[in-house]
Formats: sequence, C-alpha cells, structure tokens
Amino acid sequence: MTEQFDDDAHAPRVLSNSAVLAFLWRQWMRRPWFFAALVGFTLIATVIDVFIPVAAGRLIDSMTTDGDGRHWAAFALFLGLAIAFNAMRQIAVRFEIRFSSANMADMTTESFARVQRFALDWHASTFAGSVVRKITRGMWAYDTITATLWFGLIPSVLVMAGLGFYMLFTWPLVGLYALSVTAIFIVASVAMSAFYVRPQNIRSNRIDSELGGAVADAVSGIATVKSFGAEAREDQRFHTLAWRWRAEVKKTWLRFVNTWLVQIIAVLALQAGLTGLLINLWQRGEASPGAVVFAITAFMLMAGYMRRFGEEVQNVQRGLDEIQDIAAYALQEAGIADAPGAPDFVPGPGAIRFEQVRFTYAGQNRPLYEDFSLEIPAGEKVALVGPTGSGKSTFVKLVQRLYDVDEGAILIDGQDVRAVKQASLRRSIALVPQDPALFHRSIAENIAYARPDASMEDIVRAAKRARAHDFIARLPAGYDTLVGERGVKLSGGERQRVAIARAVLADAPILIFDEATSSLDNETEREVQEAMADVMAGRTAIVIAHRLSTIRDADRILVFNEGRIVEQGTHSELRAQGEGVYARLAALAVAE
Repeated sequence: MTEQFDDDAHAPRVLSNSAVLAFLWRQWMRRPWFFAALVGFTLIATVIDVFIPVAAGRLIDSMTTDGDGRHWAAFALFLGLAIAFNAMRQIAVRFEIRFSSANMADMTTESFARVQRFALDWHASTFAGSVVRKITRGMWAYDTITATLWFGLIPSVLVMAGLGFYMLFTWPLVGLYALSVTAIFIVASVAMSAFYVRPQNIRSNRIDSELGGAVADAVSGIATVKSFGAEAREDQRFHTLAWRWRAEVKKTWLRFVNTWLVQIIAVLALQAGLTGLLINLWQRGEASPGAVVFAITAFMLMAGYMRRFGEEVQNVQRGLDEIQDIAAYALQEAGIADAPGAPDFVPGPGAIRFEQVRFTYAGQNRPLYEDFSLEIPAGEKVALVGPTGSGKSTFVKLVQRLYDVDEGAILIDGQDVRAVKQASLRRSIALVPQDPALFHRSIAENIAYARPDASMEDIVRAAKRARAHDFIARLPAGYDTLVGERGVKLSGGERQRVAIARAVLADAPILIFDEATSSLDNETEREVQEAMADVMAGRTAIVIAHRLSTIRDADRILVFNEGRIVEQGTHSELRAQGEGVYARLAALAVAE
C-alpha cells in the first residue's frame, strides 16, 4: 500500500507576498513608536554609510595636495562618520530587540488563540504537530524578516542607490553605469526569488510541516507502536518522509545557489566598469586620486551590499514563505463564531429543546438530522442508546455548539445556543468523555481545570464525590502527581474519576457522560457508576452508553437510529415491548 503523508485536509491557502507583507505590517504597527525609532536610526546609519566613501576620497585628496593641515580635519570627518554609523546601528539594534521580542510573543499568542477557536472538524482533520511546526517556524521567520529587511535589505538598496546618485551628479557616465547595474541586479534578484525560488520553497515548507506532524503522531501514539512491536515500521515510514523532505529541500537550496550567479555577474560588472571608468577619468585629468580612492571604496561597499543583498532577498523570501501559514490563519474563518455582540449565556436549571433541527456533516449529501425535535426538562436524566452512527454523539456536540445546525434551533433555558458566547455556554455544560484527555500537569491542576480559582479543599471535596480521593491519596505525590501526556500514567478508571471530579467542580447545570464506563472492568465500572449517580443528582444529565447497566435508572431512554428517535421510555417500559431496537440490545446484554 502506498504511504500517504497528507499535512492536513484544511491546509491554509498559499498567500501572495503582498498579503504576507500586509500581515507583517500589522505586526510592526503594534508598537509604532518602537518601529519609528528602529526605522529612524537605521536610516540615519544608512545615510552616514553613503558618505563614508566620500570622506575617504576627500581624505586622500587632502593628503596629496599642499595644505595647511586640512587632512586632519578630513581624517576627523572620516573617523567621525565611522563612529556615528556604528553608534546609530547599535541603537537601532537595541530598539529592534525589544520591538521584535514583544511582537513575536504577541503574534505567537494570537496565532495559538486563533487556532484554538477553529472548529472541531478542523482540528479533527489536522496534524497537531504540523500546527506546532507552523506557528514556531512563523515566529522565527518574523525575526528573520524584520532584522534582515530593516538592517540589511533596505539599507543595501539605499546605500547602492545613494552612491550611484552621488556619482551621477559628480561624473554622470559613472553614475549612470553604477545605477544601471544596481537596478538590473535588484530587479533580477527579487524576480528570481519571487518566481523561481518561492514556489519550490512553499513545497519544501509543506513537507517540513508534515515531518513535524509525523513525529508528533508517532510519539503521541507510542503506546500503540510498542504494543504492536512496530518501531521498525514507524522508522521506515519516517525515513520515507524524511527522504521526500530531502528531495524537495535539495531543489530549494539549489535554486537559491542558482540565483547567486546573478550576484556574481553584477559584482564583476560593477568592479570592472566602475574602477575602469574612474581610472580613465583620472588619466584624462577629470578625476583626482581621491576620486579613484572613492570609486574603489564605493565599489567595495557596493559589492559587499550586493553580496548581502542577494542573500538577504533569499532570507526575506524564505521568511515570507515560512510565516505565510500563520498569516493565513489570521485570515481564516473560525468556522463556529460568536455572533457580533453576543451576550454571555445565563445559566439556568438546564432545560434543553431541539426545534425542527436539520444538520448535515461537511462533505455529506444526506442530513443526519431532519426536522428533529426534542425536549428535555430541567433535572431529567436522559440516556441515549442506539447503533454506532445513529446520531447520539452528534446530539451532545450540537448541545455544546461544537457544530452549527443547518436549520431550526437548539435552546437551553430558552436561549438559542447560536446567540450567546460559546465559552460561557460550554462552562455551563460539564462533559465526561469515553477517553478523558488529561493535561500533562498535576492531578490537582487537572481537576481544577473546570474552575481554576478553586481552593484545595474544593478540589479534594470534588475528588471524594468522584470516588477518586482514595487512589490519589495512595500516590507518593498525592494531588501533586504529574499524570503524563493525556494522562497515560493513570489507568482508564482513574482517568475517568479525575474527569468526573473535574465535572463535579464545574458545578454545571448540565452533565454529559459520553460512554464513560465502556472501557472499564466491572468493579471499576460500579465505582464510576456510583460517582456518576452522586454527581447527576439534581442536574440535567445526558448519558450515552452501550452498557445498559449504566442507564437502567434513567428517567427516560431515547433510542436513536439513523438520526431519528425511534423509541423512548424507561428501561422497564422498553423491555416490556418485547421487540424493537432496545429489546434487541437488552437481549444481547443478557446473553453477554
């Protein structure tokens, strides 16, 4: 079978250089005074740099003519300009460090916040490792672009142009030649970078993101890899991807090298033409020895800037390509967004109502829910059962507004879930999933995630209600025990009870248990069921379960099939029917 290494199904579109530069401009304008200082001191340094060759030429002229010590004044001017240039650069760099480090922190934070708010469907189709790679790569790309552009690229252009115009007004033919070579060089360098290097660099960056995603995917699933003894297979899979990366990045680097030919040709042309023209003028008596020294100094300065310019154009282009992912994130729609001016959800007793809801998953032609209506009174314990794909999990995701309905409305305590802020709505709904994902933090921090300001007494009280306190107390570090990535250091039952404790601490009017006991042994299941029963008392509770033992005492059981409720009633009522979906499920449970 051919290996597929898709980065993600919702990859941000490739933006133009102008769009990425617009994103960068917004970052620079976060701190306009710092930006103005950076640009101002850099421009002053650049102007000074232009006049250093001029001062060198005048120093030579003052030394080759009979004078009254004017050469010391010329020497002081030459030295003063060199000192001033370095001083201005130092000040500009110090401003840039404060400016860029703050902007990088803000930009990365905003990118992280933006990605967090993308729809659940986007995250389900995206490699987490790729996202991490793109954000961190974009952060450093910002630093590269800012430093290179303002300390390298723009000064290079200004110095080359400034020296060219000085020559133009002093020796028109020399100046015209210098400006022509410089203009051809700049245009060719930028064009080759944008149209020759960039397309290949985009491909390299994409597979670089895949590389990061593949590492994260394998490492996060290391328990599965080891359980199947599949290390060698994963090695081979990663080796294949790494060599795909090598093939693409080799092409990119070769294209960068090819563009250096333009630089070499331009430097040689400038060296030959500029020096030759000035020597010719000197032989004809139209230029002094100082002018020749100026020409040589100017050439050395311009040649140095030309060499740097070629590299700087490539660095800026590489940076623009690397930052374009997070620039695209900034333009990407969140998918599920709060309505403008939406108020906070006002928690109530927890009544839920579906009104003629129609819902279709993206990419599907047939709706899962069609004209679906249901009312769950506050305080009712409702169980959802049915075959896989019947719409049970979709029901709770719609209650949480992880997806938006196509038609109809979902009301909680009379409030349309689309009309209130999502975060405030979800704080009123506590979820205990089938496989709780804990953070690699302490047990206390994981429980308190529902309410960060909770006291230690509140955390312990919640753990006791969740039947988690006893096992936590037996751990060497107790509530300070780190649980590992996704809670891998705890057993399935322990993770479930920590998740229930988190739900207890949330004190939400609506509780959702999504297959909370499906992977537990009988003894642990009984403990978790006791905790669930305690927690659900007095709250609206929705329980999804395949094990009927979990839902026997439900106030109402809703039997789903193909997005419809085909049966409903208590356990006894549905069993008494003797036939139907629930009766078959009950018969299978007895047989097991």
